[in-house]
Amino acid sequence: MKAAITGAGLSDLGRNTQRPAMAHLAEAAKRAMAMAGLTRDDIDGLCTYPGRSDASPGNSPLGTGEVRNALGLKTRWHAAIPEGPSQMAPIMVAAMAVLTGQARHVLCFRTLTESSSQTAGRRASVSGSGGERMGGWLSWLVAAQAVSAANWAGWMATRYFHEFGMTREHLGMVATGQRAFALHNPLAVMRKPLTMDDYFAGRMISSPLGLFDCDIPIDGASVFIVSAPDAAMDCAAPPLWSEARGTALDSQETWDQRADLTTMGSHDAAADLWLRTDFKPHDIDVLGLYDGFSIFVPIWLEALGLCGHGEAKDFIAEGNIGPGGRCPVNTGGGQLSAGRLHGFGLIHETCLQLWGCADGRQVEGAKLAACGTGGGFIAGSMLLRRD
Repeated sequence: MKAAITGAGLSDLGRNTQRPAMAHLAEAAKRAMAMAGLTRDDIDGLCTYPGRSDASPGNSPLGTGEVRNALGLKTRWHAAIPEGPSQMAPIMVAAMAVLTGQARHVLCFRTLTESSSQTAGRRASVSGSGGERMGGWLSWLVAAQAVSAANWAGWMATRYFHEFGMTREHLGMVATGQRAFALHNPLAVMRKPLTMDDYFAGRMISSPLGLFDCDIPIDGASVFIVSAPDAAMDCAAPPLWSEARGTALDSQETWDQRADLTTMGSHDAAADLWLRTDFKPHDIDVLGLYDGFSIFVPIWLEALGLCGHGEAKDFIAEGNIGPGGRCPVNTGGGQLSAGRLHGFGLIHETCLQLWGCADGRQVEGAKLAACGTGGGFIAGSMLLRRD
């Protein structure tokens, strides 16, 4: 038996909207339930990542309790997943809940108001900017002034460039290709064409990663309905079956201590994924790959077996992942152009593709999608299938 995604909704996304987090959440939830043909009375489960947190401005302003109250839900099961294989964990855990009879329809949500909440001195993406004490692996990275994931991804990119001859031009192809997709996505926050000249003109953030290699903090919410197999058959939208999920991690939970810094936790999670299905990488029609930074896309391509280790630069240069390519990636613009929802926006876009309603950017005949979320040691992978 497989669990299914039966509804997906995004709120209107924006930068510095000054709109309450709950307004974004309610809008996304309404759209997801409408797609599934469900009402709040049908929702008996609730799940989120990572739960309400005031430690990081705008990073997670809503918890399950206030969402349950605001939407008027009566739930049999609920959970917040502060730690897990990736930001995809709520969907994975919700699938387990419906398959074990804990709930019939689980509403999974991710809400951010990072853009409205950040100040000149405090940002969710800069560790320690709020004056909080750092522990664990962060305690030595922040002390070395590696305060942002841009720094951590930057050294991975540097190592990858050194080993395999990738250049900034290859990453520019990722950024400009996803922007080309974003031009056809009315919800994307960046909808002006991005040329290679524009890409190289962007200021350096953490070498070799520049401005357009980094995802965009936004305000918004994404909601999915995960349904039990029999309940899914009664929904308005065709069920998107969670064919397989991979969550393995074979390395330490640090960004800088992996034995091979040209790989990530994505390689472990993807290897685990392919053990759970008869599908193969060449069966994939469309991909939603985590692009907190552009370097993550080639690493995820290799992890999922779309090309060999060190071959992503050629795979990208051949035009495989952009508009018209045989393996289109992040067709809604990704986090580099549509905005950062920590992977939930990428999964939303793959759902639209499988439902055949990604107007202007639809991949013809898309039936199988691969999603990979997370960077560094954080990674989760999933195959979604439409019959």
